[in-house]
Amino acid sequence: QVQLVESGGGLVQAGGSLRLSCAASRRTFSSTTMNWFRQAPGKEREFVATISRSGGSTYYADSVKGRFTISRDNAKNTVYLQMNSLKPEDTAVYYCNAKEFGSWGQGTQVTVSS
Repeated sequence: QVQLVESGGGLVQAGGSLRLSCAASRRTFSSTTMNWFRQAPGKEREFVATISRSGGSTYYADSVKGRFTISRDNAKNTVYLQMNSLKPEDTAVYYCNAKEFGSWGQGTQVTVSS
């Protein structure tokens, strides 16, 4: 099992930027694919982005492609989500997920005002 702690959420105006971080408790962080998901009020949790173990491969949901960038630093056991050109529809609780460990963080709230 690996514990995940997200940070970096907050309130931002439309068009602004935020960078989310997700710190993992385990040194074997580099052995797992990492994902970001989000859940808006009244909606199901949805996939946002994924990054391979080495960081060499990434994939994004169509709704965030070109605006969000996922990255990781295996030396720091941390995955990031850089979010630019934010829209009100990006408002949600954002969760990181360690795929191979089945672990989830507690979530961090992102609110984008129009």
